[in-house]
Amino acid sequence: MKTGGKLIVEALEANGVDRMYCVPGESYLAVLDALYDSSIKSIVCRQEGGATMMADCHGRLTGKPGICFVTRGPGATNASAGIHIAMQDSIPLIMFIGQVASHAREREAFQEVDYRAFFGPIAKWATEINDAARIPEILTRAFSIATSGRPGPVVIALPEDMLTSEVEAPAALPFTPVETRPGEAELAELERLLAGAKRPFAILGGSGWNEGAVAGFQEISESWSLPVGVSFRRQMLFDHLHPNYAGDVGIGINPKLAARIKEADLILLVGGRFGEMPSSDYTLMKSPYPDQTLVHVHPDTSELGRVYRPTLAINASPTAFTQAFAKKKGPSSPGWAEATATAHADYLSWSTPPETGPGTVQMGPIMTYLEKVLPEDAILTNGAGNYATWVHRFHRFRRFATQGAPTSGSMGYGTPAAVAAKGLFPDREVVCFAGDGCFLMNGQEFATAVQYDLPIIVIVVNNGIYGTIRMHQEREYPGRVEATDLKNPDFAALARAYGGHGETVEKTADFAAAFERARASGRPAIIEIKLDPEAITPARTLTDIREKR
Repeated sequence: MKTGGKLIVEALEANGVDRMYCVPGESYLAVLDALYDSSIKSIVCRQEGGATMMADCHGRLTGKPGICFVTRGPGATNASAGIHIAMQDSIPLIMFIGQVASHAREREAFQEVDYRAFFGPIAKWATEINDAARIPEILTRAFSIATSGRPGPVVIALPEDMLTSEVEAPAALPFTPVETRPGEAELAELERLLAGAKRPFAILGGSGWNEGAVAGFQEISESWSLPVGVSFRRQMLFDHLHPNYAGDVGIGINPKLAARIKEADLILLVGGRFGEMPSSDYTLMKSPYPDQTLVHVHPDTSELGRVYRPTLAINASPTAFTQAFAKKKGPSSPGWAEATATAHADYLSWSTPPETGPGTVQMGPIMTYLEKVLPEDAILTNGAGNYATWVHRFHRFRRFATQGAPTSGSMGYGTPAAVAAKGLFPDREVVCFAGDGCFLMNGQEFATAVQYDLPIIVIVVNNGIYGTIRMHQEREYPGRVEATDLKNPDFAALARAYGGHGETVEKTADFAAAFERARASGRPAIIEIKLDPEAITPARTLTDIREKR
């Protein structure tokens, strides 16, 4: 006879879970009690949104479901931001929510929410345990759903009495991973289509990749001399200095790259959905019938033909596809090899930072410095905002598992993601980029970094405005500024108040020394960059946008 709380912890252990992220609550005390005797490490967070974003980054960097626990009502609703990110980004995650006891259900009890109804539209599966003896079954199913096909978040509500009940149940076993593999007929047809193409282009996206799959597609690109792009915020899927790399396909795309995709006669889309952001609002490939021959490789059949009708649909995971197609060797001298070299040269030019800009701090030289000093395995995280352009356009990602950034465009993601990344990879450098508005969405998780001695470096790009919204506001309603100005704290002093290291940079030349002092401190650090709000993008000022509307 075991309590439901004990059964949950044993099921997590059976599935290889070694850490979980949580905000504690009285609604799942029985689980916390079971964790006391477990080897699973509990990472205590400061807000439930931060906990789910940490779990998301865990799943993003490892491919294994990130685990988080939150309490009911406001705890669960706070956590919903991270669930939405994991769903849109196809990240494996399992969230457990303490729930009111069964006898109080549907009486609007204290902090009661119908979690199936609340999370159903934004989770891959939302359920509630109503028989403690079925906990091993439900958790096995949860791991399977979170990782199979298109990965995503699972939400499990835990009525309080289900956790304290003592029941007989089978010992938990690890779930059985499911991987979809391409058939020989599909591989042969892809080989035929590629051999007949004149302007092919490959786009990598989605989740479900690992180091082997990334290396496998690099081998494919070399064999076929394929130009390769990566979709929005999936930049860690291909080495940016590889001679076949053509750039990222997302917001603020290189116009030459956009033209190259539109003019391609064959698109090989592997792993991604090519949604609104990477497709430039469905203009790079027309929906539902692309002008290009489309070969779509995806592990979930529900995504094949959902938005675009493919010429060839291959139901396979990125790992299985790359392993299989790498055996098919391309022509010795394809007619598009020169175009592939040109595409990479265009990328190198596009990703060279500008040296000048408005104000006393220029982000271009700062990015140039970071490119020189950051190791190839450094992990960069960010949330959402115009400041992120400096990372996505000018940082040259070299290796897998080096990027924690939400394709859903959620603010507040970078700091909790950095905390999770540093906990997973303590020997690697972790740098978070955040805007002033973005940081204060979940900046309290800096305290979590201090609590667990995780020396992340958070670069807060402070321009005193909600920059992306101001940019759109000035373009659509020039001169009519409303609700986009911010009055911020002293972020360096805030870092010190938390017990970390703080730096303020008001001149470009001061950044390098500030960064090295942050590194040397051995503590979580915030470097506040006071950026002129006119420097709204690498290429345009707010005045330009206002006047050229």
